[in-house]
Amino acid sequence: MRDSRIRDKGLGIRVAAVVVIAAATIGCSPQKLALNRMASALANSTSVYESDNDPEFVRLAAPSTLKTVEMLLSQNPDHAGLLLTACSGFTEYSYGFLHVESELKAADVTAALDLKARAGKMYARARGYCLRGVNLRHPGRALTEANLVTNSEIVLKEMTKEDVPWLYWTAASWGGELSVAPNRLLRVQELPGVRALMKRAKALDDTWDHGAIYEAMIAIDGLPMLMGGSPSAAKADFDKAMELSGGKSVFARVAYASTLSNQSEKTRLLQQAIDEDVSKMASRRLTNLIAQRYAKALLNGAH
Repeated sequence: MRDSRIRDKGLGIRVAAVVVIAAATIGCSPQKLALNRMASALANSTSVYESDNDPEFVRLAAPSTLKTVEMLLSQNPDHAGLLLTACSGFTEYSYGFLHVESELKAADVTAALDLKARAGKMYARARGYCLRGVNLRHPGRALTEANLVTNSEIVLKEMTKEDVPWLYWTAASWGGELSVAPNRLLRVQELPGVRALMKRAKALDDTWDHGAIYEAMIAIDGLPMLMGGSPSAAKADFDKAMELSGGKSVFARVAYASTLSNQSEKTRLLQQAIDEDVSKMASRRLTNLIAQRYAKALLNGAH
């Protein structure tokens, strides 16, 4: 889990430095210019996290960065870089440190439900920033959840290759929220909107971020057939994700294993995920480390 996947990463000392510099700048130049400079620096710095090799460090550091992003957005609500950073950052934080954690703690029902509730709120917050950003890029498109469900072909028609990160993260945050919702069956009618976003992103640039779109499609196509899933489509998604990642995607292996009923095949994929050397794909190290943790729990029967 990027504007070529804007990531969960680049904060701490760098963010503090940016804030100090910007605060000093405000005194000698227009406030708007200072805010834009600080916002751009923060948006660009977040890519640092994805290569981090310490998920716990990121878990502790990310909230302060995301809150700083929101603070800047309150002053500069139309900053595209910050909106995409908020969109992707809240999605990744929710998945990596709330959603997955809820699955790992499934035996503790109260804790798991609390984590899922928090994850759902974070996913919804992320989607709000995603939709704001897309609508700023395409005024008059009225990109809403309702329109994506009922008129996706029309509202997505004018999207271009440059919109792919926005389409991906909107779908990822929406799909993530649906997956942790306590009333999933009552919200199944929203799935076509998620699918439409990913389908359009795939049509515009299916190679984006080393196969990230196909990784996400594994879960969508891996749903039961009554919910629009297809085992053969999920397998095709997996194969393409592995091809585009050079065979290094831990996330794809875990996602596909989670759709399988064949226990021996599931075990084989999870073991492969655990054995993968994540240093070989530094730009996805954090995502793959989190996926490996989940794979170990699944293999040990924690889920």
